Amino acid sequence: MAKPLDTTTRYRTIFVSDMHLGTRGCQAALILDFLRHNDADTIYLVGDIIDGWRLRASWYWPQAHNDVIQKLLRKVRHGARMVFVPGNHDEFARQFIGQSFGGIEIVRNAVHVAADGKRYFVLHGDEFDVVVRHSKWLAHLGDWAYDFALFINTHFNAVRRFLGFGYWSFSAWAKLKVKNAVNFIGSFERELAAEAKRRGAEGVICGHIHHPALREIEGVTYVNTGDFVESCSFVVEHDDGRLEVLFWGTPFAKLAPVKNPKVADADEPADAEVEIEAA
Repeated sequence: MAKPLDTTTRYRTIFVSDMHLGTRGCQAALILDFLRHNDADTIYLVGDIIDGWRLRASWYWPQAHNDVIQKLLRKVRHGARMVFVPGNHDEFARQFIGQSFGGIEIVRNAVHVAADGKRYFVLHGDEFDVVVRHSKWLAHLGDWAYDFALFINTHFNAVRRFLGFGYWSFSAWAKLKVKNAVNFIGSFERELAAEAKRRGAEGVICGHIHHPALREIEGVTYVNTGDFVESCSFVVEHDDGRLEVLFWGTPFAKLAPVKNPKVADADEPADAEVEIEAA
């Protein structure tokens, strides 16, 4: 059943990443709808909120993208604590770490203490991507290829909507059919979990790879917020400290539960295929 348009759900914490404002693949309308209907005491922006890479190549900033920024600032004015952890695409903001703009705290990483006392290491995750770290030119090449996949994704879903079907991420499906991509995701998850353990945290919350997940890896809770380009996913903390991955699927604010199992084999990433029915 669709969520009423005039209702707002409040959580203890919301974690969201990879909006990629400044790109044509950004789902600005869905982001705005998500922000209208969800509030939290604390909101973590876990990197790649603004895509500086794409903006440097060609400027694209429609009014809807500006509206997203204004909506985030309005939430701060209304009392929400907002913490911004810049990613590789908005690495320009890393020069302002330790400062606050419009009430938004900019940090390199953070430790979030959940209501149940569990400690989560929060970071974007690009530091553990060997391509981004050692071959930035290859990362940029991959970024252009990803944009092309999103172009196909957009038109593919336009046809699905015309035929009465819900959203389905062609790009996420194609990515996980490539064995090297699956291996990379598994390695990325294990490295992040190991880093959290080294830092004395019981869990890690990240973004970067556009692969929403909530799973146990060698005693560490690995959480990936996913993205707001392909899967339109985010993570919430309930008042009891329980974390949940949710998808924001339609302008009618219908939520669909994550299809990934809450606990999965650490050596086999859960399927990222996402389908959300229209309301």
